[in-house]
Amino acid sequence: MNYVKGNYATTHHHPHEQCGYVISGQYRLIVETEPRIDVILTAGDSYAIPGNTPHSFEVLEGGEVVDVFTPQREDYL
Repeated sequence: MNYVKGNYATTHHHPHEQCGYVISGQYRLIVETEPRIDVILTAGDSYAIPGNTPHSFEVLEGGEVVDVFTPQREDYL
């Protein structure tokens, strides 16, 4: 995914497990688990979000992120 500063995914959830690796840029990820996760991600960071877990994603500085979903996201093909 190529992101531009200001891109934002409001709190949402999906049945897919989502994992990512940050190549460049800066992002704020909030995952509504217990305890709540609120983290700034930069190059070299990775994350994993269980399926059906509410989360949001804000682009603070544009860049690239490798996102992997399982099962695959048919709507992204």
